[in-house]
Amino acid sequence: MKELNTVLSKASRAYYAEDREIMSNLEYDRLYDELVALEEETGVILSGSPTQKVGYEAVDALPKEQHAQPMLSLGKTKDREELRSWLGDREGVLSWKLDGLTVVLTYEGGVLAKAVTRGNGEIGEVITPNARAFENLPMRIPFIGTLVLRGEAVISYPDFEAINAALPEEGAAYKNPRNLCSGSVRQLDSAVTAKRHVRFIAFNLVSAEGTEEELEEYEEIQDSAFERLEYLKKLGFEAVEHYYVTADTILDRIEYFALRIQKYEIPSDGLVLTYEEVSYGRSLGMTAKAPRHSIAFKWADETAETVLRSMEWSASRTGLINPVAIFDPVELEGTTVTRASVHNVSIVRELELGIGDRLTVYKANMIIPQIAENLTRSGNLEIPAVCPVCGGRTEIRSQNEAQSLYCTNPECPAKQIKSFTQFVSRDAMNVDGLSEATLEKFIDCGFIKDFADLYHIDRYHDEIIRMEGFGQKSFDNLWKSIRASKKTTLPRLIYALGIENVGVAGAKLICKAFDYDVEKLRHADAAELAAIEGVGDVISASVVAAFADPKKSALLDRLLEELMIEKPETASGDGPDLSGMTFVITGSLVHYPNRDALKAEIESRGGKVAGSVSAKTKALINNDVTSTSNKNKTARDLGIPILSEEDFQKEYLGFV
Repeated sequence: MKELNTVLSKASRAYYAEDREIMSNLEYDRLYDELVALEEETGVILSGSPTQKVGYEAVDALPKEQHAQPMLSLGKTKDREELRSWLGDREGVLSWKLDGLTVVLTYEGGVLAKAVTRGNGEIGEVITPNARAFENLPMRIPFIGTLVLRGEAVISYPDFEAINAALPEEGAAYKNPRNLCSGSVRQLDSAVTAKRHVRFIAFNLVSAEGTEEELEEYEEIQDSAFERLEYLKKLGFEAVEHYYVTADTILDRIEYFALRIQKYEIPSDGLVLTYEEVSYGRSLGMTAKAPRHSIAFKWADETAETVLRSMEWSASRTGLINPVAIFDPVELEGTTVTRASVHNVSIVRELELGIGDRLTVYKANMIIPQIAENLTRSGNLEIPAVCPVCGGRTEIRSQNEAQSLYCTNPECPAKQIKSFTQFVSRDAMNVDGLSEATLEKFIDCGFIKDFADLYHIDRYHDEIIRMEGFGQKSFDNLWKSIRASKKTTLPRLIYALGIENVGVAGAKLICKAFDYDVEKLRHADAAELAAIEGVGDVISASVVAAFADPKKSALLDRLLEELMIEKPETASGDGPDLSGMTFVITGSLVHYPNRDALKAEIESRGGKVAGSVSAKTKALINNDVTSTSNKNKTARDLGIPILSEEDFQKEYLGFV
């Protein structure tokens, strides 16, 4: 029991407080259940037992606050019949058990007043500014009293993949959406949270104190768990998917969720069953750790036995080389599975993997293939001494108590994937059909080694059309897009080169200052560049260094042979001149298709668009001029005008 306490506490701390994973969920659940059984058998619960703890300890970086009511975790089962028996002859509400970060929200006067994480169940972290950045959270609700609710902050699988792919730092990638969400919600800078597409999904209305009319409506639904969720939807919140169930219907509804999770975009690790009659659930009281009004249902992991046939070592942009197990096909949760990530060298060694070993595999949360156990443990798998992409020397490095394999070659093409991704992006060369996954395949096959190679990808036509996910039509569309990208502008090209510290706006400023003449720009000195308003010493030094690098200079020459550089159209000299003016755009737009279109309008007239409000801001453009957002508040504090689109057009563009 002491050993289990130590192991589980360490794993829990890593998962909840440090956003990293040192053992699989399957292994954690197995050890946890073993500890519970031992505690029940002996009647002893040791000090600090994980069975008596909930969540993570609040970290010092955020303010702490004690919850008015303890936030306890739920009892759990993996048995469908046990769940049915728990419900008995009562009605219940069945919903997703979401895998994110639990947050308590308090609204006062119709606006968000406070947001606190679950923390350790007793004390949480105050993350109110970050909660205001959740992309679907209503800033104002039609309830002017005090409303308290609980929900889960989550990041969808598509957003997780896109955000994780964009993280440049070595070791920065998150293993799952839950970790990414936790790191995003608990930021000190809410601007970071805003970029992460965090959503809030409500699962419980805790209390409501409002006007006589509001309370009259609330009293009608307060004893119904189902109607409470419907009421939250009426107030503008996204509520967890939920259904009425009885003992006669619950098994069918569980099967519905089991099928739906295969394509469900929100991370979920099971279901929650709650008594529909709230007062009855409360009357049952609670144990030391869990309330009796609800129970969690975790998916019973379906396992299958197979044989390990090979280990694929996949290189990434950070130099990290990830092991991926390839095994005989097995059916799991309705799909055929042939591969599973092994994550790092430590796990390879812990499992004592070897080619030909018999494995049991499963899908974590019915989605992600994982190795559960190695039945034969031959341990004959060799760790590669050279990188599978470039052939450079590899080395094993220890990080966060885990050993991982890295390529040591700084010129490895796999490490340049981020550069290639930026080169083909919408704001750069705008090549459709070249996802990061496709670029990685082309690099692995040796089709592209630098940017200019893209314009000769037709040399590999026969090989590409035989690749998985490709065909003649896909190749034709890709080649058409590549050829179309040859016609471009200098700002797009400069941004596409990936010069350090030079973003889209900086590229436009620099190119405009040199009248879109690439030769003038590449031979400019630091003083000329630093003299451009909005550039400064750091950017100018980066530009000079880039063009002084013989390799980058030669690459630019090769690209110029492929491209047709057009001079961007600028606004008529008779139109409004916004030179020297800086604007900030926020909120949704009506007269422009998106913020980029309005930004282009401003920049075409000599103006600049910044991401945050400062004393240099000429005006904040926001159609919700009465919003209580941070940008509106900052603008008011600084005395900066907040204009709607129409007001901006009238005042600065001369629209009537």
